[in-house]
Amino acid sequence: MKRLVLSGALSLGALLPLATQATTLTLPRLFSPGVVLQRDQPMRVWGWDTPGSRVKLGFDGRHVVVVADAQGRWDATLPAHPAGGPYALDVDDGHQHRRVGDVLVGDVWLCSGQSNMEFMVSEGRDAAAEEAKANDPSIRQFKIPHAASSAPLKRLQGGSWVAASPSTVGQFSAVCWFFARDMQVRTHVPQGLVNSSWGGSSIEAWTSARIGHVDVKALVASMRTATAAETAKLDRTRQRLARWPAQHGDVMDAAGKSAWAAAKLDESSWANIAVPAYWETVGYYDMDGIAWYRTQFTLSADEARHGVTLGLGEIDDSDRSYVNGRLIGQTERQWNLPRVYKVPAAALHAGSNTLAIRVDDLGDGGGIHGPASELYVQPQDGARRTLAGTWHFHPAAVTLVPTETREVTPTLLYNAMIHPLEGYPLRGVVWYQGEANALDGNRNALAYRDQFKALISSWRAAWKQPRLPFLWVQLANFKAGEDTADSSPWAELRESQSAALALPATGQAVTIDIGSTETIHPTDKQDVGHRLALVARHVVFGDKVVDAGPVFRAMRVDGAKAVLSFDTQGEALAVRGGGQTVRGFEMAGSDGHYLPAQARIHGATVVVWNTMLPHPTAVRYAWSEDPVDANLVDHVGLPAWPFRTTKPAAPMQMPR
Repeated sequence: MKRLVLSGALSLGALLPLATQATTLTLPRLFSPGVVLQRDQPMRVWGWDTPGSRVKLGFDGRHVVVVADAQGRWDATLPAHPAGGPYALDVDDGHQHRRVGDVLVGDVWLCSGQSNMEFMVSEGRDAAAEEAKANDPSIRQFKIPHAASSAPLKRLQGGSWVAASPSTVGQFSAVCWFFARDMQVRTHVPQGLVNSSWGGSSIEAWTSARIGHVDVKALVASMRTATAAETAKLDRTRQRLARWPAQHGDVMDAAGKSAWAAAKLDESSWANIAVPAYWETVGYYDMDGIAWYRTQFTLSADEARHGVTLGLGEIDDSDRSYVNGRLIGQTERQWNLPRVYKVPAAALHAGSNTLAIRVDDLGDGGGIHGPASELYVQPQDGARRTLAGTWHFHPAAVTLVPTETREVTPTLLYNAMIHPLEGYPLRGVVWYQGEANALDGNRNALAYRDQFKALISSWRAAWKQPRLPFLWVQLANFKAGEDTADSSPWAELRESQSAALALPATGQAVTIDIGSTETIHPTDKQDVGHRLALVARHVVFGDKVVDAGPVFRAMRVDGAKAVLSFDTQGEALAVRGGGQTVRGFEMAGSDGHYLPAQARIHGATVVVWNTMLPHPTAVRYAWSEDPVDANLVDHVGLPAWPFRTTKPAAPMQMPR
């Protein structure tokens, strides 16, 4: 479901802020039953009322009185309070009374980012077992619904506090749930999770207009232009689909099988389509759902007798593939996985054979895509013959879904999903984002270096907490298909994330060993949450725990070998799986061209060499989007951080 386009339709009505003034006593949605307030910090509470109203607040025997300003807003600060509860927060203006019950005081974490942060417990590893044992009402989540605005909003558009239980925790952010579970074991206090995340979102969308240098008037104008362009594209797609006025899903034959998979079929009503290509790029813009592709390939009698291998390219998202009416393979929800299916002789015959593919697109890009080299028929012991070209195409059950790019449009999510939270006391921020920027290529991955630091600093300024703890997940391993011979956007974005450790009170959890080659959404969120909790214990609470694997410190050249030293927090270097041979290293000479290198642990160092490079100048480790071979760890199993010794990498900072 890779997003193809980073500009397009925007629902302007939903994005333009509305001017409102309270005439009744009103609290932000955060201050609702079940709220978790931050312990040991002054408790800031705010709201709205008729201008000039005297508002009295009471909490656990403490009281404060404030006056609503000319715009009707009031701000109050209650004394710092230790962990505990439940309590009640009472707010009264002499005419109206609001009581917020079931209030807990503990640690509050803002959990933000894109889909791997939004990814729910119900979608993860061992979901049923995790849900069954999640009966802990002292851990609570406030899920902020998706919202966007061209100007900062004062109020959230929705949300409520939900206590963890077997029936509710499935909807919690998995990363933040497992993080909070560990943190509660450490602190023995309630945990509040403010979940402000949006799948596919870019860092630009979470950055204020001022920090992101956004011209708001120009932004609104471009949104209007994009909406008009989107409407025109949708109209053209509707015109194409008009040739098939009735779409009822798969057409079945008398035997109850898919008729469009048959070896022989009247294809006169079918359209021609270029393969490989996302169907959005060849005339079917913003189309989601089910469509069929058909083509033919020719075999000799000998080739048919021995069976063949079919390469069907990358299919977004799911496929069922047939040869001569026989199902020869199917894959579910793997938008960027090349399909390679063995076809037995029983499904083949000499002469023309029919290939039919049912594609089910769940959103964003759809169809048969990827490099043309991935589309082929290969006889046993024979050369590949391409299947790329013009195929026949027929939608079966589709809908048109306008491309919404609010989540990648600068400042829109910040305005609607972060700005209304500003000032709500927090223990810290937990961040998992970056995939959208890495998928945008090398230039954007390097730009992230400054963008990420700016976001952290600006959020801290908004909360008036220059050392507000900010923790994040470094991008996990994944076969994104973005690597080239000269660059790796994912590795470069990881480096950009690590550069933010130069800021105080920051920390990162490295996950290059617990991602998934096949999916951008790995299901192991338990280990992610646990590693984040280790970082929080070190950075936030000062615990003497090992929270990071080996971190590169320095390189010296000894003849034809590079000798690397690391910070290990006192742990010995080790190899995952045992032994002394380390994989995942590359080495370059004066020409800057990297070659795979051999490496071994030697005491507290790693020695790296390549016999073809007598004068090494640079080394890099785990420098790819999916460094599955990288196996350097410490004795507690935490992975070494990816690095390169050449600029722009700077010495990494250990978590503080």
